[in-house]
Amino acid sequence: MKTPAFNLQEVLIVLCIIGILLLLALPNLMPLIGKTKSYEAQIQLKYIYNAQTMNRYMYSRFSNDLNEIDFEAPKTVKENGSSNYMYEVLEANNASFKARATAITDFDGDGIFNVWEVDENGNPKQITKD
Repeated sequence: MKTPAFNLQEVLIVLCIIGILLLLALPNLMPLIGKTKSYEAQIQLKYIYNAQTMNRYMYSRFSNDLNEIDFEAPKTVKENGSSNYMYEVLEANNASFKARATAITDFDGDGIFNVWEVDENGNPKQITKD
């Protein structure tokens, strides 16, 4: 009895066609990949904003130190973690603060790193688009 099946040439041709389609689609997907990874920065900056607001209600000032507001930055991909951003407080006083998330990887390979900032108003803003 003969069992119907695909031969090696047919399988290789299908794999080549799938590979070509992926190569054609990948440049169109790169902005989507960068946008998806930037959600991490937005979520963490909102957390920093909430922690800073709580610190201001308790101590009548914003903090320059992320440890003081109980924010522990997630480990970056360079530290065998999963975070693509590093976080810092640029300035803080009694009335305002500014925190920044800077990408440590170039998502689309163009040499520009994504930067987001949040201030006392709580809306993350993209400063440098990758």
